[in-house]
Amino acid sequence: MVAALHRAVTFWALLGGVLAIAIVLVTAVNVGAFMLDSALKPFGIYVSALPGYEDFVRLAVSAAALSFFPYCQMKRGHVAVELFVQSFPEWLRGALDRFWTFLSAALAVFLAYWMWIGMLESRSDGTVTAILGWSEWPWYFPGIVSMGLWALVSLYQAAGGKSYG
Repeated sequence: MVAALHRAVTFWALLGGVLAIAIVLVTAVNVGAFMLDSALKPFGIYVSALPGYEDFVRLAVSAAALSFFPYCQMKRGHVAVELFVQSFPEWLRGALDRFWTFLSAALAVFLAYWMWIGMLESRSDGTVTAILGWSEWPWYFPGIVSMGLWALVSLYQAAGGKSYG
């Protein structure tokens, strides 16, 4: 079960990485088109930028960014402030770590719940992007999956499971 969670979280982060690469490539093409347009405009040649670029990037960034949260938690790569805690006894540091990890799981569940509500609301409202006319509600789903995976990893670690890293 733990190995399956590890594989799922790693796969999800890799998908987020592929999406991040797509964002970079689309941005590079869009910037290139803008530069060509600027250079060729004096000669009466116009090069159009990618229509809907902003729509795609806004939706893709929201999905890609959240996909890294579970992996970061699995590797214990999140920010930890240990300035005062390092002098505490080991049992107290462990208890604090379990408490904050459990709190991370609760936060992830809370965010997943409200993202679910937002997705349902966006679907019922028929919200679409301004240029491309894409429905926005399906783009909530990757974030909900990310929050669910983050919660599962946090719960496993709060229960005393080992970290990968």
